[in-house]
Amino acid sequence: MAKQTKKLIANNKKAYHDYFIEDKYEAGISLAGTEVKSLRMGRCSVKEAFIRIEKGEVYVYNMHIPAYEKGNIFNKDPLRVRKLLLHKSEIRKIEGQIAQKGYTVVPLSVYFSGSLVKVEIGLAKGKKLYDKRQDIAKKDQRREAERKFKNLQF
Repeated sequence: MAKQTKKLIANNKKAYHDYFIEDKYEAGISLAGTEVKSLRMGRCSVKEAFIRIEKGEVYVYNMHIPAYEKGNIFNKDPLRVRKLLLHKSEIRKIEGQIAQKGYTVVPLSVYFSGSLVKVEIGLAKGKKLYDKRQDIAKKDQRREAERKFKNLQF
């Protein structure tokens, strides 16, 4: 079996800052041809995107894929709602966990897995302000330790 390469298109760093990521899922996404061509050029933004489950189907909102320049009449709306492709059992599992207080689903990254476009989604719980401050303090301590260690070596 050939190893599939992952080519990252867009990453959502804001999600890791604002949420504790409990679980991750890989989902396919339903796209038009010109959207795939735009993604191949590396043009996509998931920073403001969010995910909803409606009638047993998963949709991503506000995922910005700009119009393909050579796409003319076949171009779609850059912010249109797109369907995510997951197994029913995964959707039911996610729905059950969202029903718990404080959980949400956020897109983490968009990438090519072979020739297919995939979206990594995460089951997340919101961080409080003091959690964010603790994370920033830990990063600062780690950077300071790395800086000191780097200065010791010649």
